[in-house]
Amino acid sequence: MHMAPGTALMLSESQRREASRSLLLAEEERHQVPGPSRMWPEMTLDDAYAIAALGIEAKMTAGATVRGRKIGLTSKVMQRSSGIDEPDFGILLDDMFVDDNGSVPHDRYCVPRAELELAFVMGQPLRGPGLSTEDVLAATEHVVASIEIIDARAEDPRTIFDTVADNGAAAGVVLGTERFDPGVFDLPWVGAMMQRNGEIEETGLAAGVLGHPARAVSWLAQKLVGFGEAIEPGQVILAGSFVRPVWAEPGDHLVGDFGPMGTVSVQFT
Repeated sequence: MHMAPGTALMLSESQRREASRSLLLAEEERHQVPGPSRMWPEMTLDDAYAIAALGIEAKMTAGATVRGRKIGLTSKVMQRSSGIDEPDFGILLDDMFVDDNGSVPHDRYCVPRAELELAFVMGQPLRGPGLSTEDVLAATEHVVASIEIIDARAEDPRTIFDTVADNGAAAGVVLGTERFDPGVFDLPWVGAMMQRNGEIEETGLAAGVLGHPARAVSWLAQKLVGFGEAIEPGQVILAGSFVRPVWAEPGDHLVGDFGPMGTVSVQFT
């Protein structure tokens, strides 16, 4: 991921690399560290994306491959609480994916939480600007129910700059096995319940994602123009959560029940 020329970078290259190394070490050792905004309060959102890009670059050098992207902060209430007026995004790598109904060690993460989202698997490239929700749906091969595992490697108090630098808190993805043509359902009306150990913790409608989850994908395609990139065929795009994050503890079994779209689940061991 490359920054566009002329972006508002306030930190030096060495400062951004130091921030990236700190977050990578936190992820590797499973302990939180102070976010880069505590060290450098003058940092900008462009600095944060540049720090995230350095982390992804290091992981790809070590053998990871990009499988898609995740979009966060897609609800008005979350944007207001973060002091911003647009979503954010992170990169999904191949080693983040967990089989549906599979299990993951809880100690793989620092403080894991889980969200429910619709995942768009792209059949055609999407390049902004000016994309409509219809353009997104036409380019989508199928949609699936998903659980996103998020993890904060930056400790509280965190800012939006810390979360973006931390690759949008991306940590894990569980995709449902039932695939659907994007035109089968009126996607804003897709609802889901998050169950933890048999009890319903959260419920929501996909309309909570910018009014229509495909609108989030359209936003991402537009945002990527500034990085000289596009959404590519085969990529998995998590459109954003429409429930509040649910904490995951060792032994927890989380199930996302999407009704006619089926269920998706993961066990934390």
